[in-house]
Amino acid sequence: MELKEQIEELEFALLQSFSHKRDCPWGSLFWNEDQPDYYDANHAHVKEEPDHPEQVIDEVTSFYGTMNIVPRFYLDNAERLENFVGLLKKRGFRYESYSQPVQLWNEELLQLPPDEDVVIEEVTGENYHEALEVESRIKEFGGKEVREKALQSEFNDQRYTHYLLKYEGTPCSTACLFVHGTQGRVESVATIEEYRGKALIGHILQHVQKEAKGLHLEKLWVHPINEDVEKVYRRCNFETILTMQTGHAFLSGKGIKEIQESSSV
Repeated sequence: MELKEQIEELEFALLQSFSHKRDCPWGSLFWNEDQPDYYDANHAHVKEEPDHPEQVIDEVTSFYGTMNIVPRFYLDNAERLENFVGLLKKRGFRYESYSQPVQLWNEELLQLPPDEDVVIEEVTGENYHEALEVESRIKEFGGKEVREKALQSEFNDQRYTHYLLKYEGTPCSTACLFVHGTQGRVESVATIEEYRGKALIGHILQHVQKEAKGLHLEKLWVHPINEDVEKVYRRCNFETILTMQTGHAFLSGKGIKEIQESSSV
């Protein structure tokens, strides 16, 4: 299986862990009526020019409209979908494109000196609400209402393992490992604002790398959301192997770039 196919397989497995999926002749529909404001859970996924683009737009608009969810498209290989993008704009969709780097761990454990002020715990029923409090304060995650439902869903899914980092006893960073077959993906990596700049992400990523080693994963991926975050992961032994041009078309609400521009780990 080629790398792009592996990346897509893992991506779709991740999406289906918190949303429903329907395959269509032109792509796929993802939805979760319980989390209508969660973009990844509610979008149409297209990677090739549709044969009947007007019908696709009508179908997607009607499908999400019946659930009172904002219609949106995620477009892979956006540079090859110029005609479809032009039609979406004519139909009133706002559009943005951005580079999506994909990074792969080089299997070398990050070497950091021990720090007695740093403690990393697996998230269990005992510290669940501490982890939720941290993630609810990360505006890039969509706020408490979005993250509360998402975290509960992930916590009940055995493919996810969440981690909570405490600095001097204060919960301040999180990360999780999603496992599908022999592949893993690092998700939900963040630190609350007042503790950023202390290199805490390195400690929690080192812990995830050790967990991946223990699980004998063949590959460990991460999808950084902007260049600054990409640089952080690069310093933690994740190498950029592919950069995809992704498009996002949406009828209302904030753009993904608007959210990402304020993001930092």
